[in-house]
Amino acid sequence: MAVKTAGGRLEERWREILSVHARTMCEIDRVLHPHGLGASDFEVLDILATETPEEGAQCRVQNLAGRVHLSQSALSRLIARLEKDGLVERSMCAEDRRGVHVALTRGGRDLHSEVLPLQRAALARMLGDVDDVEDSRP
Repeated sequence: MAVKTAGGRLEERWREILSVHARTMCEIDRVLHPHGLGASDFEVLDILATETPEEGAQCRVQNLAGRVHLSQSALSRLIARLEKDGLVERSMCAEDRRGVHVALTRGGRDLHSEVLPLQRAALARMLGDVDDVEDSRP
């Protein structure tokens, strides 16, 4: 019988984290697909809804980049797709012409509110916290 080393246990734990992440992302993608969203799309909408609760409030794309775990180019493509679908609006940053602001549209806020309980329920199912399902109900 092989004895596990500390490094082997770390590697096993790391693989379990990756597996839980992959299964959870697939489940979120599955429940949001009928609404035209994927897990990463929802993350952007969720961050914008949380960070900019007032209608018309904006967030710098640069501030989203570190939170959604996508490359800058993948995030730009995702935001362009959300904009095409009428869920967000982009504008140039007045203070820094290289910067871009993004804001939820009314449609984006409405869709976020509609699918939020689905995403939270999927998280609770996959991560095993049933109490969070109760907390996410309107």
